[in-house]
Amino acid sequence: MAESLIERGIAKGYISFNKDGSRITYVNQKKERNYNNPEEKVQAETFLKLILDYNYPVSRIKQFVPVTMGREVKEADIVVYADDMCLSPHILVECKREEVSEVEYQQAIEQAYSYAFALPSDVKYVWVTSGIKSDYFEVDKSQNTRNQLPDIPQFGVENIANYKYVYGAQYLPEEKGKQKFFDLSVIDQSELTRRFKQAHEALWAGGQLNPSEAFDELDKLIFCKIWDERKDRNFGEPYDFQIITVSKAEEKDEHKRRLIENDNLYNRVKALYEEGRKRDAAVFRDNIRLTPEKIRTVVSYLESVNLGDTDLDSKGRAFETFMGSFFRGNFGQYFTPREIVDFIVDVLPIKNDSKVLDTSCGSGGFLLYALNKVRNQASEFYPNHLNDVRQHERWFKHWHDFAEKNLYGIEISEQISRAAKMNMIIHDDGHTNVITSDGLVSDSTIFERTANKGFEYGTFDFIITNPPFGSTIRQSEQAYLKTYQLGKKEEDWLAVKAQPETIRDGQSTEVLFIEQDYKFLKEEGFLAIVLPDGILTNSTMQYVRTQIEDWFRIVAVVSMPQTAFMANGAGVKSSVLFLKKWKKEQTKGLIDAKKDIENKLLEDSNYISQRQTWDLEIKQKQKEKSEEIKNKQRITVTAAKQTEEYKTFNSELLAEYASKVDVLKTQLIEEYQQKKQRELPDYPIFMAIAEEIGYDATGKKTAVNELSIIGQELKKFINSL
Repeated sequence: MAESLIERGIAKGYISFNKDGSRITYVNQKKERNYNNPEEKVQAETFLKLILDYNYPVSRIKQFVPVTMGREVKEADIVVYADDMCLSPHILVECKREEVSEVEYQQAIEQAYSYAFALPSDVKYVWVTSGIKSDYFEVDKSQNTRNQLPDIPQFGVENIANYKYVYGAQYLPEEKGKQKFFDLSVIDQSELTRRFKQAHEALWAGGQLNPSEAFDELDKLIFCKIWDERKDRNFGEPYDFQIITVSKAEEKDEHKRRLIENDNLYNRVKALYEEGRKRDAAVFRDNIRLTPEKIRTVVSYLESVNLGDTDLDSKGRAFETFMGSFFRGNFGQYFTPREIVDFIVDVLPIKNDSKVLDTSCGSGGFLLYALNKVRNQASEFYPNHLNDVRQHERWFKHWHDFAEKNLYGIEISEQISRAAKMNMIIHDDGHTNVITSDGLVSDSTIFERTANKGFEYGTFDFIITNPPFGSTIRQSEQAYLKTYQLGKKEEDWLAVKAQPETIRDGQSTEVLFIEQDYKFLKEEGFLAIVLPDGILTNSTMQYVRTQIEDWFRIVAVVSMPQTAFMANGAGVKSSVLFLKKWKKEQTKGLIDAKKDIENKLLEDSNYISQRQTWDLEIKQKQKEKSEEIKNKQRITVTAAKQTEEYKTFNSELLAEYASKVDVLKTQLIEEYQQKKQRELPDYPIFMAIAEEIGYDATGKKTAVNELSIIGQELKKFINSL
């Protein structure tokens, strides 16, 4: 990794830094430079690689070498010489910042060649690097040609193979005069994020693909990369997912060489893709749609990286950061901030035999944290799994069976669903039961469309989800609305006449997901759901709260700050609701008890008879008024009812009685709430307000995260239930 190179360089005395690390000194050259310059960082690491990895004597390496080009004098970044007098340039190195675009990178290659040809003596090799991408060339001034190589030779090595990366390179014996191969490298999150982003940028910036298509194609190649690392190999066997060159001896024409190399790479990548697709046909249904040249571009960014051994959190964060930057905006709702996901999953007693579902899983954040939770539990049970074969088998089975059989996700967007599967694959597994579907269709419909029997109502121990807010499902668009109790108008216990069942014109998605999650849960299963505060506070949503009371024991309500989802483009004030599904008899008992209270209040207040009496009074007064106008104006009763005098009277009369009805209803509703509180079973509810949750409105990290403290107490509360 870059940091270890710098540390090794300092320890060996090749470089030093000032106190604040802003200035680097190349000791041998006695040259001080600005280390805050992104290009300087790449140059420092490349300089150290030449010494520490390629074994070139520091005395034969010069930096910032003047190059005369016509009337101008420019500066070559690094020149490695073939002699101790530094008279015969051997390798010319051109360094660019890590974030350099593909177009700028190709320009850098031309720039390096112009420097190589401008130097008075022949340069044999050119190395162009941005730190995260490198190209190597053999130079022939006499023929004005360039031959691409997989690497530059190490010091004292003449002949090199046509590939650079092999499995188990560190275990191969080093032989003097022979090439040293490299194994794949573990890199940090920030560098991996940059590689993903720049590979994506290189795919779409030319205009041949739009950003969405480029994302899909990059997904496929990351999939191939992972499969290549998982293949069984002997030590010293080259990886397939790398650029393997064709020598001048095989094909003299430079253009033809590149075409052959690209076709060979394309065929290797395609074979990896097909091999992986046989085992995971649901991940990618369509073929790779990139040209061989575009595949080469992506491979050049990823070929050196060891995705398998990069720690799960780092590569997960890198992929999600990359996805977040790409999908922000229209797709912002698919990404729940990690702090909230971590809080929710941490407090729930999820174990390896728990069946877990996210009905609107987006990029898979909740599923990944559930998987990591079980994986951490496995490591606690089998602490010596890295060294003990039997422990390792049990450790692997503990979490892998959970990932394969107990982890489920539904995502309506096929593209996001595929990204979620890739996210799970990058985390080693858990993608098997992530499906593309409307999360609100019935379990039987899901089975008909996917043949997955796992999505069965009443079978899940935990549902953890952040449903999309603000959109409405309309009966005219989705016939399934009538199958939802919350898709129908609630029964009014204070109605004088029985009302026929009425389907609502529409219902918000978050309300319907409450009911769908209820259907999927086992009795006594837990639901943790992010909801807009309007459901918890607005008087018009009382029927939803009533239904929640009937279906669930309310475990906890944790209020999030207004800024919780602003970075994802949503400013709705929200809370996390933790619910535990009642047993059927408990729900029936609650409903029956509420019905008994309603009937008793109706009976004691003579509500129905009072309303009927008022209706009769209204009709009598209407009749008297119409007769009065009829006699006064000598017109018919029908005509009398059309006069302004009657209309004004009738409007005032109806308002008077409506007011009486409202007063009576309000009185009965208040009595109902009081009796409900007295007579229904009472239980404690955990309540908390989180004002600081580890990031601000822009998504920038902050020092305080109250969710960690709240989570500790809530975990105790849930465990005590």
